[in-house]
Amino acid sequence: MTVSSKTSSVDVNLDLKYGPLINGQIVEAADGYIDVVNASTGEVLAQIGKGGTEDVDKAVKAARAAFPAWAATPIEARSSILNKIADILEENQERLKLIESMETGRAIHEFDLDYALAINQFRYFAGAVLTHYVGESRPVDNGYLITKKEPLGVCAQIIPWNVPMIMTSFKLAPALAAGNTLVLKPAEDACLSVLEFGKLIQEVLPEGVVNMVPGIGKEAGQALIDHPDVDKLAFTGSVDVGRIVGRAAGDRILPVTLELGGKAPHIVFPDVDIDAAVENATLGYTFFNGESCILGTRLLVHDDIYDEFVEKLIERAKKVKIGPPTDRSTRLASLINKKQGERVLNYFEIAKQEGAKILYGGNRVTVPGHEHGYFIEPTIIEAEPHMRIAQEEIFGPAATVTRWSDIDEAVRIANDVKYGLAAGIMTNDIENGLTVANKVQAGSVWINSYFNFQTGAPFGGYKNSGVGREHGKEALDAYSQSKTIVAAFKLPPLGTFL
Repeated sequence: MTVSSKTSSVDVNLDLKYGPLINGQIVEAADGYIDVVNASTGEVLAQIGKGGTEDVDKAVKAARAAFPAWAATPIEARSSILNKIADILEENQERLKLIESMETGRAIHEFDLDYALAINQFRYFAGAVLTHYVGESRPVDNGYLITKKEPLGVCAQIIPWNVPMIMTSFKLAPALAAGNTLVLKPAEDACLSVLEFGKLIQEVLPEGVVNMVPGIGKEAGQALIDHPDVDKLAFTGSVDVGRIVGRAAGDRILPVTLELGGKAPHIVFPDVDIDAAVENATLGYTFFNGESCILGTRLLVHDDIYDEFVEKLIERAKKVKIGPPTDRSTRLASLINKKQGERVLNYFEIAKQEGAKILYGGNRVTVPGHEHGYFIEPTIIEAEPHMRIAQEEIFGPAATVTRWSDIDEAVRIANDVKYGLAAGIMTNDIENGLTVANKVQAGSVWINSYFNFQTGAPFGGYKNSGVGREHGKEALDAYSQSKTIVAAFKLPPLGTFL
């Protein structure tokens, strides 16, 4: 581990206050404002509206009023607007990356991937929508059969703080492409980049199509979930809150998309190049500061190479550069806030109490000039599969290491958690890789290259990791409903009922 104290002096020119974005305008928040702080320095960056029932109601009404015209907008026009949104995001990405780095505490270089994915989401759905609504029509006896796709209406969307622009694009792009209007609730800890983006895209969107209400989850989020005039709920976040959203959808018979937690296995076969595998594994558990549901945090290493692999994994962890989020050479930066930092450190104590061994790391470190931040060492823990540290989502830069000697054993350990969002496999034998991939209970399985996102590939999870899929064409189905029209040329002849 090395520590850097360099930082950036770029001025991002933030507004002092950000109320809700309703009908194309930032308006005054009805219930006052709360601070958004720099994760590593504690500096107040701006204030955001403390959204509540009144703000949410105004936003939903604006979305409802805008829906008929947006739904009737030809798909070619919607496609063109999505491409313009992608252009806007691409043109403004460097400023937005810096804002996001300060808000989240993540190393700024990571946002190159975030913004590439986000920009591509808008471009992908701009193209995908042009073929998704072809529908079907064919002659039938005495008439014609027509099937078509229609938008759902007003969509309520709630996103987390760890990857704001990725989550914004995952929610907005398919919903807009399908012809819906929406109200987005960004996370209170990291929403300034999202609100700035929301302001920028108003120049190409009709008023009321995209509305954003910032605020505390239990207030703004709950008000949005409970609003009687929304037609779909979409949420990314914790399992506990996901259950609340799911129950609300069930009670009101609403379609719902849930992308929840993860505890991804990363299975290492004995035939790998160990140095390359260690590099891939280190990326897999430290990226996003470890604050992501897709991280490969359970390293399952074959017994034949276990000792050598773990030794090199520790040596690689020692070289991970910890530093200010806005320094492009930093590879591990600050967690989002004190609450999350203490949660991660507490998990390390729980691990020790249960008999797990912390082989490296486990401590908070100080970065000069950023003493407010929770910078946590990359942490490697030898643990048994049943231990909490190997079962529960930590959301910090830590990985457990566990031995296996038989493929069936590796698959059993991989599947023996309540989650099933992502998984990784490293092997030179592609037959082994694909065999195991087909047995692992996960929505995304990456062989030999972690985080290997591909355009249009569905993203979502098994078990407690959620319901539904994003990122691919399935998301258009999730934001649409099918209608069947059968048109008879003439009424049945008299006497048919007799």
